[in-house]
Amino acid sequence: MRVVLQRVKEASVSIDGQLHGKIGKGFILLVGVSDTDGEAEVDYLTHKISKLRVFEDEAGKLNLDINAVNGAILSISQFTLYADTKKGNRPSFTKAGEPKHADQVYEQLNENLRQAGLDVQTGVFGADMLVNIQNDGPVTIIFDTDNK
Repeated sequence: MRVVLQRVKEASVSIDGQLHGKIGKGFILLVGVSDTDGEAEVDYLTHKISKLRVFEDEAGKLNLDINAVNGAILSISQFTLYADTKKGNRPSFTKAGEPKHADQVYEQLNENLRQAGLDVQTGVFGADMLVNIQNDGPVTIIFDTDNK
């Protein structure tokens, strides 16, 4: 799995002109799934994301996790994280997971994050979405479970 995590002051997702999810302070997750991803990758990412200390404490150090700041998550599926641009100018997405499998893994990540006590808003898997991100910092972390 590949996840691009950004610390945000606020973020939202709209589908067909309708607001579908919105958060204040927290994380936006752009989530890509491959066919080999499953429970082990979801568990790993749930732990890393829920415990990641990238919010400032009273001394200004990045020392607090998302729970400590009452943050929320906006999770967006994004198969394009598996783009292969080695040949030509048109990316190939053959390394992205088959849609049914990828949707199941994506939904399991979201559910596990909820079970960890987090407020998780989502887009709609496979939908054409307009995502608004107000990156805070900026703080951007890239997770790739193939490199854990």
